[in-house]
Amino acid sequence: MNLPNILTLSRIPLMFVIVSLMECHWPGAASLAFILFIAGAVSDWLDGYIARKRGLVSNFGKLMDALTDKIFVLGLMVGFVDTDALPIYWVLLVLCREFLITGMRMVAASKGVVFAAERGGKQKTVTQLIAIGFLLFVPMLETDLARVLPWDLGAFADLLHNMGLGIFIIAVFFTLWSGYRYFTKYRGVVFEEP
Repeated sequence: MNLPNILTLSRIPLMFVIVSLMECHWPGAASLAFILFIAGAVSDWLDGYIARKRGLVSNFGKLMDALTDKIFVLGLMVGFVDTDALPIYWVLLVLCREFLITGMRMVAASKGVVFAAERGGKQKTVTQLIAIGFLLFVPMLETDLARVLPWDLGAFADLLHNMGLGIFIIAVFFTLWSGYRYFTKYRGVVFEEP
């Protein structure tokens, strides 16, 4: 187990911690959730950077990076459904796409083919992370920053929440589009019998 793989796998327990903090109402919980989310998002970039820089790129790393990205992002989305910050049907669209593409990856892997992450998938993940960042920042603004700042931040928080929802809708589009592109590119590998 090398450093990039440890960073990759660390996003799974980190997701549980962030979702737990999303449910807490003590001062600082929302800020800590946001800070840990930023750390998780940075680790998504850092693990690949270190793996490439040190020559540690492996099939395990490629597969687990994609899988832990999905677990991290989907876990946070489910947390947002639980807190009523996201409508469930948007999250279900993303879940369906992720499971279908993961299933295709598993079938391809059984045939000795590994799908590396593609630009569309990375764009989808970055857009999802930006949307989640907005949605996590709003509770921090409303509960933690509002305690120390002398201004009424309600209208600003509503604006940021709506921006987060708008970016999430764009992320859903990118998610479905990249899923379609994966399907059309790799369906021959997946569905053709030897």
